[in-house]
Amino acid sequence: MIQVIATRQAPEALGPYSQAVVHGGLVYVSGQIPIDPKTGQLYSGSMAEQTRLILNNIASILAEAGTELNNALKVTVYLTDMNNFAEMNAEYAQHFSKNKPARACVQVARLPKDVNIEIDAIAAI
Repeated sequence: MIQVIATRQAPEALGPYSQAVVHGGLVYVSGQIPIDPKTGQLYSGSMAEQTRLILNNIASILAEAGTELNNALKVTVYLTDMNNFAEMNAEYAQHFSKNKPARACVQVARLPKDVNIEIDAIAAI
């Protein structure tokens, strides 16, 4: 059985997909870009601030599913410029104090709404 996760504490999906789905004790969180859930607007602050906003949004989605960031198993970070890696990574490290999930970080040519970063996650319930 698949459970769809939706919370107003994170941005609405921008297309025909869910914020997250739960199946087999795992939560699959769709890629999140730096959108402020209160305003629905893109946030264009520093890379650290964008990373923080995205991880807070992912944390809200995971909370709705009954879990938390420290139960993340796999995270993928998509950057349009790998020169932003150090700043993203410094902020990212502050959000995973207990458990450091497996992670991939890749540079991509372009992301939705021309943002510079997108992050998705898989977590255990």
